[in-house]
Order: sequence, then structure tokens, then C-alpha cells
Amino acid sequence: MRFLFTQVDCISSIHNRSLLFQQGVLMGIKLVQRTANIVHRLAHKITVRQEIRRQVSLQPDKRAIGNVLISYVVEPFLLKSGEPIPNSHTHFWECHQMAQTFLDMGYCVDVIQYNNDIFLPQKEYAFFIETRWNLQRCAPLLNKDCIKIFHADTAHILFHNAAEANRLLALQQRRGITLSPRRFEPPNKALEHADCATVLGNEFTMSTLKYAKKPLYHVPISTQVLYPWVEEKDFDVCRNHFLWFGSGGLVHKGLDLVLEAFSQMPDCHLTICGPISKEEDFTEAYYKELYLTSNINTIGWIDVNSQKFRNILNSCVGIVYPSCSEGGGGSVINCMHAGLVPIVSYEASVNVEKDYGVILNDNSIEEIKREVQKISQLSAEKLKQMARKAWEFARENHTKEKFAENYRNTIEKILINHSKKNEVLIYV
Repeated sequence: MRFLFTQVDCISSIHNRSLLFQQGVLMGIKLVQRTANIVHRLAHKITVRQEIRRQVSLQPDKRAIGNVLISYVVEPFLLKSGEPIPNSHTHFWECHQMAQTFLDMGYCVDVIQYNNDIFLPQKEYAFFIETRWNLQRCAPLLNKDCIKIFHADTAHILFHNAAEANRLLALQQRRGITLSPRRFEPPNKALEHADCATVLGNEFTMSTLKYAKKPLYHVPISTQVLYPWVEEKDFDVCRNHFLWFGSGGLVHKGLDLVLEAFSQMPDCHLTICGPISKEEDFTEAYYKELYLTSNINTIGWIDVNSQKFRNILNSCVGIVYPSCSEGGGGSVINCMHAGLVPIVSYEASVNVEKDYGVILNDNSIEEIKREVQKISQLSAEKLKQMARKAWEFARENHTKEKFAENYRNTIEKILINHSKKNEVLIYV
């Protein structure tokens, strides 16, 4: 018996040691995984920090007459030879063109990322172009004759944030759910520290900036792609087909309202192009409308220069875009270049006349339904006329060539006005 107990005790002891060994191995694996995760997060933070602190310096082809700093986006200046500028947003090409404008005028140009958190000026600048936060930090260190320009590519951030908050609150009251804000930004004081501003958007965007009583210069937003007019487009076939096309901030851009409207209009078809999958709470809240409603087709993010997107544009009669705040309405302009009739909010910041589109009054679901149905019931000939005028308006006002021309003229005008202002100050 004593031998049996000893044998059992021995087996039990071996088993316990085996368990302890397995637990030790598991703890070791977890420790390694935890350490690897920490290292990965730190590496990611270091990479992000390095990316936002990048600086590019450009030289003109002729003798330099001064220096310019642009605080915007550096990505278009880091491309390999022959690599195209990204067309996912207009600001990539526009920033590149802004730099080229100053290079053509004979200035050396430094470009930093808008959210660079350590840059301090080490030289005198003739111009400081700002889009967010760097100017308010650097202003005390700039030479007194530096011309400081706020380049407004959004409505004022306080308005922008409040408008999204109001949309989220309205959604909460309608659907009984709370979604996260996606477009909130910390307010900046770039305009307060600037001498003037260039503004991509129309009178709406300008109205949110007038409080500072600074000169505002309108430089209409460009577009990534020019689409040819499609003469053979069949408006009898596409009259009931509409598009929602936008970037992140789906509630901000009014997709919730558009989905609720079209889910009540089974005879009207909606195609959705945008980064839907990136906003999981929105996708969960509107899963039925997005994926289980027969007249709604959710595509997701798409390349505006792809044949797939061109096919979608050619199959639709209009774009429905009740955004709560924009700095130029680039997605609407893009679609107008393809001859889509705009049904948009005033806050979409796109100039729309009655002969080629609709400005919504209150952006309610009922109003969206009413205006969509009105458009779908027009004759094919009338729809073609409206589409042609929308296409012509976009071609006349929102192209890369127009942006380059307007930006150059605006900078020259600002330079003249600043010189006159200094002459008056010297005289006084």
C-alpha cells in the first residue's frame, strides 16, 4: 500500500510539474506577445511622428527672390519619378500647384505637413501659407514683413464641428442610437494670425470666416478628373438612378439622411461610393439599408479615374449630397464634371442654379424624397439639358487650369495689396 501511495504521489507530482511548465510556457508566450505589441505600437508612433515632421525644400529654376513656407501636405513632393499625384483628394494636386506657383515666381519653397508639431522657422519667409495649426505657433518668430495667408479648405472648424454634432444629435433622436463623430478637429487660430485668406468654397464657406474681418480671396476648388460629355447617355433609363459619393464622416456628409430617404422610395435606385467599411458603428446602424435593401447598392471606396466609376456615373442622373459643412464640395464638383445633376445642401459649398440642380432648404428626409422624385419625373430632354449645364459649369469654373490661373492671380493681388498697405503705414 505504501508503495502504491508513493507511486500515485510521484505521478501527481509529475503532472503538477507538467502543468506548471505549461503555464510557464503560456505566460512566456503572452509576455513575448505583449512585448511585441508594445514594440509595434511604439514603432508605429515613431513612424507617424517621423511622417508628420517631414520637410521638403524646393528650388526655382532661376535666381531666388525669397522664401515661401507652405503648411499643408508633403505627400505629392515625395513621389518617385513618373509616379502620378494621388487623385483620392484634390489637396494633393492643389498643394503641388501652390508650390509650383511660387517656384515660377522665383521663390524657394519649403513644404511641411499641416500637423507638424515641432517646426520652427529658421529663415525669413516672404509668404507663410497655413491650413491648420503651425502659423499660430510660428507667428511670433516670423519676420514682420512676412505675408501670412490662411488657406481655407474647410468651413471654420467651430462651425464644422458644431454642424456634425447637430447631425449626430438629430440621428440619435430619430433612431435611438449614438454614433461617434468622425470629422471633429481641434479649432485653430490660423485666420486670427493671418493677414488674409484664400478660400476654396463659395459664399457659405466664406460666411463662416467673416468674423475675423480679414480679406477673403475666392480660389475655386479644382477636380481630380475631367470626364468627356457622353452624348449617347440614355436619360430615360437612368432617370431613377442616383449616386451618393463622399469621403469619411458619413453622417457629416448626410449619408444617413439619404439612406433613410431612398429606403422609402423603392422605385428610385441609389448607388453609394465611399469608405463605408471604415465606420463600423455607422455600418452596424444602417446595415439593413446598406446591404439588405433592393434599391440600394453599396460599392464602397472607389478610384474616381477607374472605368468602374465612370460606368456608375454614366448610369446615374444625379448626385444627392446633403452635407452639413464643406470647404468646396469636391465630390459634388467631381460628379458635375460627369454631367450629374446636383441635389445638395447649401452647406455643400457648391454654386448651383435652378436650371441645372437643386439646393435643399432644410435637408430633411421628406425634402430629399420630394426633390429626388421631382428630378426623376422630368422629361429625358429636360434632364439632358440640366446635365449639360452642370457639366459646362464644372468645366468653366473647376479645373486644374482654372485653379492654377486663379491662385497665381490671387497671390499677385495679395502681394500688391500688401505693398500698398505697407506704403500707407510708412507714410503715416
